[in-house]
Amino acid sequence: MKRNVLGILAVTSLLLLAGCNGGGETSTSDKGGSNKPDTPATSTYKDYSEPNHSKPTPIATDGGKVLNIRCWNNEFEGRFENYYPGATKVSDNTYTIPSKSGTGTVTVKFNITPNDNNGYQNALDAALSKSNPAADDKVDMFLMEADYALKYANSDYSLDVHDLGLTDADLSDMYDYTKVIASDTRPGMNKALKGVSWQAAPGLYAYRNDIAKQLWTDYPADPEANDTAAEKARKTKAQSDFVQAKLADWTKFDAVAAEAKAKGYYMLSGYDDSYRTFSNNVKTSWVKKYVKDEDGVKTSMVTLDPQIKTWIKQTKNYTEKGYSHKTSLWDGDWAKDQGPTGKVFGFFYSTWGINFTLLGNSLLTPTDKGGKEELGNGLYGQYRVCKGPASYYWGGTWIVGAQGTDNKAEVADIMKQLTCNKAIDKKITVDTQDYTNNKTAMHELATDTNFGSSFLGGQNHIALFEESAKNITMAAMSPIDQTCNEGIQKAMKDYFAGTVDYKTAIKNFKATVKSKVPAVVFDETFDAAL
Repeated sequence: MKRNVLGILAVTSLLLLAGCNGGGETSTSDKGGSNKPDTPATSTYKDYSEPNHSKPTPIATDGGKVLNIRCWNNEFEGRFENYYPGATKVSDNTYTIPSKSGTGTVTVKFNITPNDNNGYQNALDAALSKSNPAADDKVDMFLMEADYALKYANSDYSLDVHDLGLTDADLSDMYDYTKVIASDTRPGMNKALKGVSWQAAPGLYAYRNDIAKQLWTDYPADPEANDTAAEKARKTKAQSDFVQAKLADWTKFDAVAAEAKAKGYYMLSGYDDSYRTFSNNVKTSWVKKYVKDEDGVKTSMVTLDPQIKTWIKQTKNYTEKGYSHKTSLWDGDWAKDQGPTGKVFGFFYSTWGINFTLLGNSLLTPTDKGGKEELGNGLYGQYRVCKGPASYYWGGTWIVGAQGTDNKAEVADIMKQLTCNKAIDKKITVDTQDYTNNKTAMHELATDTNFGSSFLGGQNHIALFEESAKNITMAAMSPIDQTCNEGIQKAMKDYFAGTVDYKTAIKNFKATVKSKVPAVVFDETFDAAL
């Protein structure tokens, strides 16, 4: 990659982007055809000591006429269009906003590259490392997801939000875990916060109310059509509490899976459905530590946390016993299982999944075919949510200011308005049912007896999200989480389906990871029996 014209971006940042990139360049220090053992010998690999990094002088100026935002879909664009004060749409992906540093307006452009095949990260890396970009072409802001947040947080391409003008007071009402995910963990960087999120993403188990009635004769009664909002919230809470007692731990969850199977239903749709409840509760990150190979080059030592092994064993068991419908996340059969012809009791989903993906899939007549989000259209009103057997989170999007931006004031104001403004955050939740990253706003809704989701029959799901969010911690992260999370799910599908054995599936996982992150070795946990 070329050296950035700013002249201050460290070589380590370039290596990080190349080494973690799903389609990155091959490291010359790790020969692709070498016979290095997958399990490193102690005498061959030594611990790597990360040197202290000096925080670069932040380069962020004002006066730019074009603010370029890099992202992978239009979700953030929708939030910006609907909730950022003064945003005026000019055309698809293009807006104007009042200048915050002078007179006139600034043009905001959303540059969207889908995530498929690591396309977004590849395009972003190329744009960030571009030598001497024109003022109107440089990246001013970009988005990142939890699975690869550390890759960009631990780089000199991202600005400390404090250098943009955000204060600790501005950030005080955010959930701590959302700040941990976006903090620079390199020695010497003092956990500099590199991004902010407008959403928190605690997860729940969304179950079919109509199927619950078939499973248990003593399941609490539904709300009546003429019930007040408070009464609907009370009755749906009673239903949720009843199911939660049945699913309070994994042993109970397994027992209900057997009950559901006996009555012709599946507990889960597919192989990946419960993955995040385990992967986001690991004690050790995918990269256990960094070591030096025989050439002295920094190498990631990958480990297999017991939580991931538990997911593998559970999913194999569910597949063999018929508790799972054997679909794959995001495929057509998985989506169909969430609709009126589906036979699946429930789905693990976080905030964004319930109000967007599940709602859309539940409709008999989609909105783009003239259907409405209302009772009577498919399963609208027939889902409820409960905590399930474990607290977890899934996903989230972080806004990052890019080093070298010439729209400092506008970048800072977008961050403040969409992530630190309680009134805006609360309105986003009321309008979209998303769970925003403002503890005070969410508590107000969680304790509002008249607040509820019509999609969930009037249930106040925010109250459950609030409880789940309190239990989220983020102690185990690495820059290659996306590669490993996607790789293990893909590799294990053949094992679940019975086309390969466990040992072969592990071998295939290693090959996938090594093809994307060449400087990697695997510890002894991969050699142990399942």
